[in-house]
Amino acid sequence: MESQNIEKLFTRADGAYVFARWGRPIVPVVFGVDDASLAVFKGAIEAVVTLASHQMAETDPELGANLMIFFCQDWQEMTEVPHLDQLVPDLAPLVERLEQADANQYRIFRFDEAGAIRAAFVFLRMDDHLAAVPADTLALSQAVQTILLWSDRVFDDTPPLAMIADKAMLRPEIADVIRAAYDPVMPAMAQDASHALRLAARVRPPS
Repeated sequence: MESQNIEKLFTRADGAYVFARWGRPIVPVVFGVDDASLAVFKGAIEAVVTLASHQMAETDPELGANLMIFFCQDWQEMTEVPHLDQLVPDLAPLVERLEQADANQYRIFRFDEAGAIRAAFVFLRMDDHLAAVPADTLALSQAVQTILLWSDRVFDDTPPLAMIADKAMLRPEIADVIRAAYDPVMPAMAQDASHALRLAARVRPPS
């Protein structure tokens, strides 16, 4: 990918360039699914973490789990989750906004002192659209969207996955950016668009 295209991946709707990657091993937990779906989600997360040459762990010393994925049928269910309001400030107003927008997914990131991702909370409301998405496709899509702090509009028009032989696969150019973003010499956080030039230099050329 050219640097201009990479820059768009991390340029938010307000024009600000904001990049961050995880600064600690990822410890996922999934609420509201059966054991089979849980295994699918953890497998997808592990695959993307491996792609990034990052790490997973059994527990996070600060939070226990630092990537929390919540499934619900109605946004009001989120207000009934014990202690969730302590992890997600202003939870009630957030639920109201999600209801008004008729949203079916939402992600919140938390950052450490260096600006790296220290936690992420993913909320998925299983409306007709999400219910029609195969579990492995949904799991891979969410894993990709939480491995980095992408632009808030980057996947609005072009999703991170593509259908290849009736199977959802991560788009190669997105996979290349994830690999480059986790290069040890790259910073964990960046707010200058020149960072996109450094990423472009590390993205492998098409084979």
